[in-house]
Amino acid sequence: MSAPTHPRSASADAAPSGPRVTEREARRVAEEAREKQWRRPSFAKELFLGRFRLDLVHPHPQPDEEAVREGEAFLARLRAFCETRVDPARIEREARIPDEVVRGLKELGVLGMKIDRKYGGLGLSQLYYNKALALLGSTSPALGALASAHQSIGVPQPLKTFGTQEQKEKWLPRCATTDITAFLLTEPDVGSDPARLATTAVPSDDGSEYVLDGVKLWTTNGVVADLVVVMARVPRTEDRRGGITAFVVECDSPGVTVENRNAFMGLRGIENGVTRFHRVRVPAENRIGEEGAGLRIALTTLNTGRLSIPAMCAGAGKWCLKIAREWSGVREQWGRPIARHEAVAVKIAYIAATTFALEAIVDLTSLMADEDRNDIRIEAAIAKLYSTEHAWMMADELVQIRGGRGFETAESLAARGERAVPAEQLLRDLRINRIFEGSTEIMHLLIAREAVDAHLSVAGDIIDPDADLRAKARAAARAGGFYARWVPKLVAGPGQLPTSYGEFSPRGHADLAAHLRFVERASRRLARSTFYAMSRWQGRMETKQGFLGRIVDIGAELFAMSAACVRAEMLRGRDPEQGRAAYELADLFCRQARIRVEELFDRLWRNTDTRDAAAARRVVDGRYAWLEEGVVDPSGDGPWIADAAPGPSERENVRRSLK
Repeated sequence: MSAPTHPRSASADAAPSGPRVTEREARRVAEEAREKQWRRPSFAKELFLGRFRLDLVHPHPQPDEEAVREGEAFLARLRAFCETRVDPARIEREARIPDEVVRGLKELGVLGMKIDRKYGGLGLSQLYYNKALALLGSTSPALGALASAHQSIGVPQPLKTFGTQEQKEKWLPRCATTDITAFLLTEPDVGSDPARLATTAVPSDDGSEYVLDGVKLWTTNGVVADLVVVMARVPRTEDRRGGITAFVVECDSPGVTVENRNAFMGLRGIENGVTRFHRVRVPAENRIGEEGAGLRIALTTLNTGRLSIPAMCAGAGKWCLKIAREWSGVREQWGRPIARHEAVAVKIAYIAATTFALEAIVDLTSLMADEDRNDIRIEAAIAKLYSTEHAWMMADELVQIRGGRGFETAESLAARGERAVPAEQLLRDLRINRIFEGSTEIMHLLIAREAVDAHLSVAGDIIDPDADLRAKARAAARAGGFYARWVPKLVAGPGQLPTSYGEFSPRGHADLAAHLRFVERASRRLARSTFYAMSRWQGRMETKQGFLGRIVDIGAELFAMSAACVRAEMLRGRDPEQGRAAYELADLFCRQARIRVEELFDRLWRNTDTRDAAAARRVVDGRYAWLEEGVVDPSGDGPWIADAAPGPSERENVRRSLK
């Protein structure tokens, strides 16, 4: 018996999409956009190569004293504002940040936290910008999303790095004080595959302007934005490079229509929409960088922009810890507080240890960004990947600790006389972070590509199907020389010496030196595993996404352990009593992380990846469609992907300005 057919299935679900490209073309576009040179050292890159460069992160970087004074003063003002002028329950209830709150944030300077003072901004360091986002996000995640989308990936950041002096003088003062901005890359049929970008920017005959046509989806801040960065494809001609290009667009320009304000399971207060461009004329001076540089601009912007989400995840962990501590101490079951029951205690311990580690990761990477001595593209990506996964798990554990009250809304709790704890809201709000700014799966691939860059640099032509025999021979010679020098260094290291990293084993404290020795040994083991996989699969290694994901997860755990230990030692030097407590938390986290690392190493070679891939193909082919019988699909009718064909808008413009 065949599976019943839903009426929706009879209609064509196909929708107009971006240009059709081959897998090889998609890979080429991505490769052209990534930064290929490593001009500065990278702790995480070295970690994946089996070289534990503790000297790159220890002693822990320290912020400038003036930056601390200014940052702390601003945080005090921001905290007072959040505590007295923001009603987070109202934002959740009305699914909108009140206009007066946005005006208040502008008056405080929140829009210009990272913008230089000469353009009217506050000029905060990356460290204090992230602390401010954590504070805003703890008040209401929608506030954190508003500020982050504006400054981390909106107009200010790409202008800061790639804009001309004229562009900075024209737009940064507005961005710092009055104008909300957004970043527009995603399209209805284009997610993480920019090679299929369909929005076009056609230059005029005299080169004075471009004409934009296309549709952008999930434009956070797009509903209320005054300025946006738009990624569009400029046609390639004989005398024009073309390619994906970045433009600053005024949202009140003729032809710009916000067609929908999207609604989500969480982050109900964010102004996220669908934006259509129809014959929008954009002056050539609004182009950021050269034609074809748009994707590289986007990726470079995200190198530090990605730190905003980890900052808010660390803040979420702190709140989870506070609620878990307070609730578990007063809630009694079977004659004692639930915190005294081991089943709950392990959850509290996980939340405490992981929160310490997440803050360690965020502060370390933030200070590394401020110092600008290291290339932190991998560190920032790991911070995003690791923090979003663990923040979600901590929120889930908090809901479990709270039991039925964890599933109940804060409004309902208050209505019957109990403390309005929005645990279920946090779980909903955090879920998107595993998708925002690069999903977990994409982050695995992005980090893996950087982690194996040294291998691909020497073996590129060996695994390139288009390379001729002579090129393959030259590549083989280069690879042979590289591996002859590199592989022997993976055999032994400081991690095998019981006295290594002795400063992390002070009298009367937990022994963090043992954990750092583990990191050093595991780093070499990780590199050996990568080398073996490269030898085994060669060009097919990029298809082994399960394996690469575990390689990345191991590296992420080792980075987190390093950050936690370095932070604990830094705190010990600052405050002996707090330092002793920090050592306890770092030790606990490292013990938990070591178990996860060993499990991941085991799963590198013992897994069901091949069978899973084969089963997935059979599922999609309909072999198991009979398994779907016996349920009703409430999804409703309509195509899987909305029609994004260019043309004039047929819908009401729901854009609203908050100036």
